Amino acid sequence: MTGVLCVGIATQDFVFGMDAMPSRAEKHRARDLAAVGGGIAANAAVAVARLGGRAMLASRLGDDSVGDGIVKALEADGVDCSLTLRATGVRSSLSAVLVDSAGERMVINYADPATPDDAGHMPARLPEGVRAVMADTRWETGALAAFRAARASGGFGVLDADRAVQSPELSPLATHVAYAAQAVREMTGEEDARRGLARLAATASNWIAVTDGARGVFFTENGAVAQEPAFRIAPVDTLGAGDVFHGALALGLAEGMGERAAVRFASAAAAIKCTRFGGRAGCPTRRELEDFLRQAAQYERETP
Repeated sequence: MTGVLCVGIATQDFVFGMDAMPSRAEKHRARDLAAVGGGIAANAAVAVARLGGRAMLASRLGDDSVGDGIVKALEADGVDCSLTLRATGVRSSLSAVLVDSAGERMVINYADPATPDDAGHMPARLPEGVRAVMADTRWETGALAAFRAARASGGFGVLDADRAVQSPELSPLATHVAYAAQAVREMTGEEDARRGLARLAATASNWIAVTDGARGVFFTENGAVAQEPAFRIAPVDTLGAGDVFHGALALGLAEGMGERAAVRFASAAAAIKCTRFGGRAGCPTRRELEDFLRQAAQYERETP
């Protein structure tokens, strides 16, 4: 079983399904509710596990009941949390999430500022069988340590750059960086994700990509910017879709897929998630993903 180490944030999410996003400070009613684990790295780890990989999570939690619940849910999904720290007297991260009828989400997160930043427990080399690291930007010290371990072990380092990073070492240390469209706009001033990525690619020494919603994914290939179109779906809930994408991308690379194939694999996983309410609860299994890809390929063959 191919392993992926996911590094970064883990949360408890309360996801409220709304007809529309509130615009006034008054009482509102939700039409649905899901209490589910969340967080970029944690969601990516669950995606890896459900897609048939060996998932490990290095995160930081408090020694409270919220942290107990987060770990219990992750372990129930088969995620190894042995590298996750439980800090005494610290409150674990929690989010309230509003999802409207178009599937768009608003996230309000709390992260305890007393959470320790130390990554001294991280291994200098990847554990046996682990071929890739997927890290978010919420714990850059941990991400740096994990990417160094990946480099030392000849593995892949995938960075989920949904926002600008603080450490100038982080992006170059990753072998693969997948940006959110917003991050590319902020970094380059370009409104068009493809043009923005081309500007970043001019100075990048690694493989880079940008996820751009209904336009799909743009990525570097043979000195140019290529595109993997988005799958046509009716979105229900986009919460966690990017996390699932990055976890699946890391797993695909770890399993030996080429970058274009890994992008399509990850895009399909994220698309399936978007058709299901409840954040992480919508992560697909490997069989569901493979069935989806077969159906998509058949549709593409039959459609002029």
